[in-house]
Amino acid sequence: MRPDQRTYNELRPIKITRNFIKYAEGSCLIEMGNTKVIITATIDDKVPPFKKGSGEGWITAEYSMLPRATQQRNVRDINKLRLSGRSHEIQRLIGRALRAGINFKALGERVIILDCDVIQADGGTRTASITGGFIAMFDACKKLYDEKVIENFPITDFVAAVSVGICDGVEMLDLCFEEDSKASVDMNLVMNDKGEFIEIQGTAEGGAFTQEQFEKLLELGKQGIQKIIEIQREVLGEDSKLIGSVPKDEKTSGCDQE
Repeated sequence: MRPDQRTYNELRPIKITRNFIKYAEGSCLIEMGNTKVIITATIDDKVPPFKKGSGEGWITAEYSMLPRATQQRNVRDINKLRLSGRSHEIQRLIGRALRAGINFKALGERVIILDCDVIQADGGTRTASITGGFIAMFDACKKLYDEKVIENFPITDFVAAVSVGICDGVEMLDLCFEEDSKASVDMNLVMNDKGEFIEIQGTAEGGAFTQEQFEKLLELGKQGIQKIIEIQREVLGEDSKLIGSVPKDEKTSGCDQE
């Protein structure tokens, strides 16, 4: 039995609160079990140099963990005068993932900056940031659309993420920290609502794994993400009908120039 009494293929309870921050163009609080992340979306007209004059927008992300998000206090990156390698890798992942679900031309020459701040960590902070980041990005785009700043709603697909892993020889979905810390295989999956993979991150922590195990993990993750997207759809309600109103553009979804 898992620490929180879940079955091997069961997600932790998920709660997403839209418009959690008053001043941001889009925001949410996402809770996946005991992991809690606040995400804000900011619209800025200053696009990266490689997008200037293109008529296309961009999505970028920043990620940080509050000092007491964990059992022991973490030192803030600003006090170390550099961004930690872990934070840098995670925020690049978040940006790549969410760029796969938006039409840059429909967004116009502007950038949406997603700030993902972990206020409590119990595993899966990067996947929660992607899942919640999608909601914050949606609301920022809806603000532009409602105010007629853009003509077409730019989000083409739902995007969500989840962790999977092997603990004590068993393939499991949505690992908490206790499970993640002892997992022999640890993976993060990002997918869209069409069942297509956006990113797969996986590593063997204590030994190799087989193709059969890999396929079981992919199937577990796929089923979990389908359920998460259903929750996203419920959170957005009628607004979710805006998604997919424009086709994907010709961009390279995984273009990672940051």
